[in-house]
Amino acid sequence: VQLQASGGGLVQAGGSLRLSCAASGRDFEDYGMAWFRQAPGKEREFVSAISWGGDLTAYADSVQGRFTISRDNAKNTVYLEMNSLKPEDTAVYSCARGRYFRNSFYLWEPNQYANWGQGTLVTVSS
Repeated sequence: VQLQASGGGLVQAGGSLRLSCAASGRDFEDYGMAWFRQAPGKEREFVSAISWGGDLTAYADSVQGRFTISRDNAKNTVYLEMNSLKPEDTAVYSCARGRYFRNSFYLWEPNQYANWGQGTLVTVSS
């Protein structure tokens, strides 16, 4: 499985970006997907996740109400719509595919994900 994230860039505070993560391979629809981010000098942190069926989503408190995760199983792609961006959202955003078949638990835990993409850089200027 290969994951390719795209859509990052430079945006002013208050602006919006839409990230995409395209997955290769089979059975995309049977695995949860998530976004994590890592800012310079900081540890990786959970941003958002969506269950394999798309009926469950989870968000970090810091992005709740501003970010929306979605998936298109026909395109093997997961999206992250980011609105009202803040300078503290600046980070490399990476997508990840779930480790367990049709699992919907602990979606915010990094150890629930087996495949990781390289990430796309989001820079929010003040």
